[in-house]
Amino acid sequence: MLSRRRTRGLTGLLVGVLVAGAIVAAVIAGSGGNQTAPTTSGLSIVMPPTPGKAAGRPNIVFVLTDDLSMNLLRFMPHVRAMQRTGLTFENYFVSDSLCCPSRASIFTGDLPHDTGVFSNFGPGGGFRAFYRHGDERHTFPLALQRKGYATALMGKFLNGYLATSGRGHISDGSATNVSSRYIPPGFTDWDVGGWGYNEFNYTLNQNGVLHRFGHAPSDYLTDVISGDGVRFINQAAHAKVPFFLELASFAPHSPYVSAPRDSRDFPGLRAPRPPNFDVVPTAAPQWLAGHPPLTRRQIKKINSAFRRRAQSVQAVDRMIGTIERTLAADGLSGNTYLIFSSDNGLHTGEYRLMPGKLTAFDTDIHVPLVVVGPGVPAGAKTRAMSENIDLASTFAAIAGTRFRSDGRSLLGLIHGHSIANWPNAILIEHHGGAMTPRDPDFQQSPSGNPTTYEAMRTHQFLYVEYADAEREFYNLRTDPFELHNLAGELTARQLARLHRELSRLERCRGARRCAAAMHVAPVNTGAS
Repeated sequence: MLSRRRTRGLTGLLVGVLVAGAIVAAVIAGSGGNQTAPTTSGLSIVMPPTPGKAAGRPNIVFVLTDDLSMNLLRFMPHVRAMQRTGLTFENYFVSDSLCCPSRASIFTGDLPHDTGVFSNFGPGGGFRAFYRHGDERHTFPLALQRKGYATALMGKFLNGYLATSGRGHISDGSATNVSSRYIPPGFTDWDVGGWGYNEFNYTLNQNGVLHRFGHAPSDYLTDVISGDGVRFINQAAHAKVPFFLELASFAPHSPYVSAPRDSRDFPGLRAPRPPNFDVVPTAAPQWLAGHPPLTRRQIKKINSAFRRRAQSVQAVDRMIGTIERTLAADGLSGNTYLIFSSDNGLHTGEYRLMPGKLTAFDTDIHVPLVVVGPGVPAGAKTRAMSENIDLASTFAAIAGTRFRSDGRSLLGLIHGHSIANWPNAILIEHHGGAMTPRDPDFQQSPSGNPTTYEAMRTHQFLYVEYADAEREFYNLRTDPFELHNLAGELTARQLARLHRELSRLERCRGARRCAAAMHVAPVNTGAS
């Protein structure tokens, strides 16, 4: 781990990975402090005597943040520099504005109705739902590993992972218990935490060995995975193997813990005040309609949360700079795609809601996607509709292979190509209901807890159908802040057509059928 920690005895762990018909031996060693067992860190990749064709393929570094909203990008100079040197997706959305369903869609390339993951906990949620559904056997890391890639995940995996019982097994009371030392297939290097939201006093599973971290400044989790990412890149470069590295921070998720050196940044910073701040839309759905104006005390809490969120992304932004310098020092910058995104957004005062997510509003479903790398035009933007289900096929395409999923590869768009017949809609699926306080995304009514819904987002409109038969329709061309629900003004024919199109999306499976379902007609509201 990081060199600032106390040195301990070296422990070796040999990990054999079958890659392209050859064995890639991963010899792991490390050093660190507070430990519950001998720990492993870092990766030394020993290639077969004759490297395969995979050696020249591009590398991928994917930085995935947790609950990062669009309004935090201005506090991240390295991400803004990526936008100047690469491509920004202006219409990139998530399949569910909730951590675990979104991450399940990223790993599998499938919509929630195909992953079977609709929440963070319980029978239909979390790591256990992902595991029971067999999703771990259908992930893009497996596809990349088969093509000769070294693959690493560092930071956050899925909610409920490492939620250990007293017997050392992962359990949330369901019938599925999994060893806390468990590592999903498809990863060469595994450095993953459980409840890391506090950034200190957490446990990492490091290649099958549990390591407990404390509260020293060097234990700050974002910095730890940054250091391990550097080690992984250096060793993959030395071994001359292509690699995929996902650095999945817990920041800026609540409780919004920054690195100690950033805790006094941005004094007096307030949350933004867009037109939808402290305003309820006209004809709002029942779950939202009764929210009263925010009180002074609530606004003070919102300002504090936003300031701490801005502080917590400073370490993430520095991590990106560190990774960029490492790639340059290893001579890999010209052959590496660096991709930045978030699993979902967060509202902070919009629609009279305390900090939270779960809604179909852009505050929650619209997140950044920025890409730099070989063949990516500098300072470019694309308005093409895209979604987190597209990432798996994109990563596979970069690696020179294909991946079967509900999504489509974005690689052509990334290289600046115009792609005919590109879909113009995306699907959001959310299951509402009671949330347990054990859920890191537990939020009460003041933060918004919508009824179960499905939604369809296009360039022109947002259409939402709730399980209680309520509907929303926002004309985004005349109402970009989603303040006027026009569902009651649409004709019966228009509503019927929207329902049919949304139903097609809810039933789609596979890239071809989902792409066909993601072509929807415009709606004339008389005010377009």
